[in-house]
Amino acid sequence: MRIIAGRWKGHGIKSVKGRRVRPTTDRVRESWFSALGDAVIDARVVDLFAGSGALGIEAASRGASSVTLVEKARAPAGVIRSNIERLGADDVCHLVVDDVFRFLRQSTEPFDLALADPPYASGEARRLVELYLHEPFANELWLEHPVREELALPEDARTRRYGDTALTTLWSP
Repeated sequence: MRIIAGRWKGHGIKSVKGRRVRPTTDRVRESWFSALGDAVIDARVVDLFAGSGALGIEAASRGASSVTLVEKARAPAGVIRSNIERLGADDVCHLVVDDVFRFLRQSTEPFDLALADPPYASGEARRLVELYLHEPFANELWLEHPVREELALPEDARTRRYGDTALTTLWSP
C-alpha cells in the first residue's frame, strides 16, 4: 500500500497480515479523499477501526491538523505505530489502543471528520451509525461497509458504491 497524495505521497506503508484484516483498497481510498476534497485540510480527524492506519495517515499526509487512530487489536496497532514512526508522522498522528465504542464514550475531543472502516459482517457499522445518530462524535462520519449491509440511515445520508463496497457519509444535525 502507498500513500496517494500530499506530504508522504508515494511512501509505502505496511499492512496487517491475516485473513481477518481487509484493508481499504487504494482505489476506494482515492475515491474517499477525492470526495472529501479540501475538507481534510486543517481538520481534526479520527480514524476508527484503523487497521493499518492507511486512512488516517492519508488524511495526515493531505493536511489534517491532527489524526487520532483508534485500533483495539495489538498486531494492527503495532503496524500503525511502525507506519507512523517510519514516516515521521508523530507530530500529527496519535495512536489510541482501545475499543472504538469505549473510546468514543470517553472522548471529549471534538472531531471534524470521522473515518471508519469496521470489520465486515461484525455488526460494528450498524452500531456506529446508531451511536452517531444519537450522539454525534464528529461533524461528518465517513463509513465504509459492504453494499449488501442494511443500515438505518437518515434521508440526508449519501452512499457511493464501488463494486461490493459502499462509502456512506452522515452529517451531524
